[in-house]
Amino acid sequence: MSTTRIVIVGGGYAGCMAANRLARKTDPETAAITLINARPDFIERVRLHQRVAGTGEAGTPLTEMLNDRVSLRIGAAASIGDGVVTLDDGTEIAFDRLVYAAGGAPRGPEGTLAVGDPEQATTARARLAALGDGAHVTVVGGGLTGIETATEIAEARPELAVTLVSAGEVGASLHPSARRRIHDELAALGVAERRGIYDPAQRSDLTLWAIATDVSGLAQRSGLRVDADGRLTVDRYLRSVTDPRIFGAGDAAAVPGQRLSCQTAMPQGAHAADNLLRELKHAPLRPYSMGYAGQNVSIGRRRAVIQAARRDDTPIRLWFGGRAGALFKEQVCAMAKAAAGSGHYTWLPAPRSARTPATETPSPETTSGRTPTGR
Repeated sequence: MSTTRIVIVGGGYAGCMAANRLARKTDPETAAITLINARPDFIERVRLHQRVAGTGEAGTPLTEMLNDRVSLRIGAAASIGDGVVTLDDGTEIAFDRLVYAAGGAPRGPEGTLAVGDPEQATTARARLAALGDGAHVTVVGGGLTGIETATEIAEARPELAVTLVSAGEVGASLHPSARRRIHDELAALGVAERRGIYDPAQRSDLTLWAIATDVSGLAQRSGLRVDADGRLTVDRYLRSVTDPRIFGAGDAAAVPGQRLSCQTAMPQGAHAADNLLRELKHAPLRPYSMGYAGQNVSIGRRRAVIQAARRDDTPIRLWFGGRAGALFKEQVCAMAKAAAGSGHYTWLPAPRSARTPATETPSPETTSGRTPTGR
């Protein structure tokens, strides 16, 4: 009996979910599972603002997150070829099926430190700790990460002057009533808001970049088809349109209608794993479908805003905050980590109006080997 070699590239929420789900659902004699990751830790990116502020940590050894059946290989993937992943040290790891969960690659302009990059977050923590009374800290980005970073620092270090810079409305993804609460919380913590484009000429002793749009360039370097943002182009089964042996999940996969979040990454990782297994069993693949439940944003360690949403991610008037919100947010973060570490996960389907009609799964002749690349 032959053994299928399954490789997962990326050890974030999507990658760990896929690896652990595959380990639970396959026979050790028929499937060998390897996860490749550049660093030895699983990073709870929803806690990186805590790493910056010095109020918490975000890393857990991958050896504690992965099923014993998953072989862990620490190293950066340099390219994905025809059935082989090449690491930056030249090592080649062969695969029969691959889950591409390479994730994001947060970066900011020169002179800033990206909150979403674990190493830069660690550097920011040290620089923040060295700042004296009255020093100026600028957080760029009015989304949830920016709000969390600014309020975490302002609560932990009230002697600092913290400014949140946003090109658009702060908390734009929230309902207007929840947004008003955010503005009130920022004001209560002494965080100044400045609307406009980031200007490096503005005085700041530490500038933190809290805008996450960049993703790993691995797919593009490998000649796989990507979208304009460099995300792996996938079909409705989450397979690469270039090489159907590859399934995409998480930030680096171009899935229409999905935003960057662990709420998105985990069902994609789970569905990619499930469809990979269906393919190995010669069973029909199922189109990916996922609906949202809401958004959560921390306001320091003691408060939060919990926003409910329709399944199409539209925020509704229903939300709550305060201490109850902080406790709820903490539970959500802990549950997300536990789910990624177990491979157990269920999720809401997309609203009916957003679903793609099911069609027959392509024949085996079109689901093995590479097809011509494109950009």
